[in-house]
Amino acid sequence: MKVIIDRSDCVSCGTCYETCPTFFEQNPDDTFSQIIEKFRFNGNIGEGIPPQDLENCAKEAANLCPSSIIHIEE
Repeated sequence: MKVIIDRSDCVSCGTCYETCPTFFEQNPDDTFSQIIEKFRFNGNIGEGIPPQDLENCAKEAANLCPSSIIHIEE
């Protein structure tokens, strides 16, 4: 499973990192959501691969995102 954040449309509401703080975090520079470094895909802050134990958490965060900018690729 791969998680992709469309960071350009992020509204910095915090839902993702409040729902799944072990996978998502707020970027300190632009306040948008990003993937925690150890889970990033090829170092991209907007793409990541969660370990199996965080997949449901990441999916829940994507479902709760009010801007619908978090996408899941199976």
